Amino acid sequence: MAIPISYNIRNMILRKRLTLMTALGIALTVTTTVFLMMLLAGMRKAFVSSGDPLNVLVLRKGSTSELTGGFTKDKMPILRQLPGIATDSHGQPMVSGEWVVVVVLPHKDGTGEVNVTLRGMEQDGLELRSKKAKLVEGSWFASGQREVVVSNSIHNRFSHTNVQVANQFNRQGAVGNAYLRATDPVAADSLKHRVADDQQLQLDGMLETEYYDKQTANGGGIRLMGFIVGLTMAIGSIFAATNTMYAAVAYRSREIATLRVMGFRRGSIVTSFVFEAVLLSLLGAVIGIALMLPFQGMGTSTSNQVTFSEVSFSMNMTGLLTMSLNFLKIPVSISLPVFAWGIVFAVAMGLIGGVAPAWGAARREILAALRD
Repeated sequence: MAIPISYNIRNMILRKRLTLMTALGIALTVTTTVFLMMLLAGMRKAFVSSGDPLNVLVLRKGSTSELTGGFTKDKMPILRQLPGIATDSHGQPMVSGEWVVVVVLPHKDGTGEVNVTLRGMEQDGLELRSKKAKLVEGSWFASGQREVVVSNSIHNRFSHTNVQVANQFNRQGAVGNAYLRATDPVAADSLKHRVADDQQLQLDGMLETEYYDKQTANGGGIRLMGFIVGLTMAIGSIFAATNTMYAAVAYRSREIATLRVMGFRRGSIVTSFVFEAVLLSLLGAVIGIALMLPFQGMGTSTSNQVTFSEVSFSMNMTGLLTMSLNFLKIPVSISLPVFAWGIVFAVAMGLIGGVAPAWGAARREILAALRD
């Protein structure tokens, strides 16, 4: 016979002080874990959402970034003749030879200077990004003019970005990279392999989304820090939940014995106590996630170790994060929103922290428990 859920809820209400303290301890762990996950999710969205699966990036062989991917312009006509390239508004192959350089700009708040990426492109570069880049104010730059277009985030964060003017970097006779717009996903995959296999070109091709996905490699430090901090705090929260449940067992020993006399089996008692621990964890998860809501969408930045420039992004609680179970020898990856991972993390702490006390409660002799 199963113990009703109302029994657990009633006990949590009666012991509200202990319940609240335990939930707050778990909430603290959840807030720290969710905070770090929000950073990772925001960083991933900033990179990956910038890419388009139909855009193929062409770089010099062996290059890992657009900063070091330059090659001579005589290869551009060959790229334009590759099959599978979409046409632009003028009926020409949609190909853009581009340069990416780094400029130093001061923060508006006077906290110092940082590297900012500046991209030069051909007219097709705008058509390639027509679904991503929207003009808010002013006009697009004109070819051959000393003009640039800056993003809202750059304009808001850095000085000297109000006037459309750029320095000359003396990049003649070559391009830093090239973007090819494919007609469809199959053509995009074929294009990147054609570029890499062409012995005349001696270039590498990759999907734009793949390139930006690799840029998130600098999030490895945040991921490692999050794992260490989260694990350390999780262990402390598990001990707190375990102590709470052991205290509950000692406080309710006669009550447990009475349940046994009434016919409730040991399995029902174990299940009931574990369920109560999970309820405590869920309460902690709700509190922890609620505390993190004000940080949703908050802007921050980090340094990209690949391009040596600053990356601006927003913290994202609803963004998907993928966790791989390969370390458990299970070839499975699970994708969930950040807040859902916080709930999973809290429930796992409740399960681990509640099993031992629940098992101890169920194994106690009835007479000994009644004498306590």
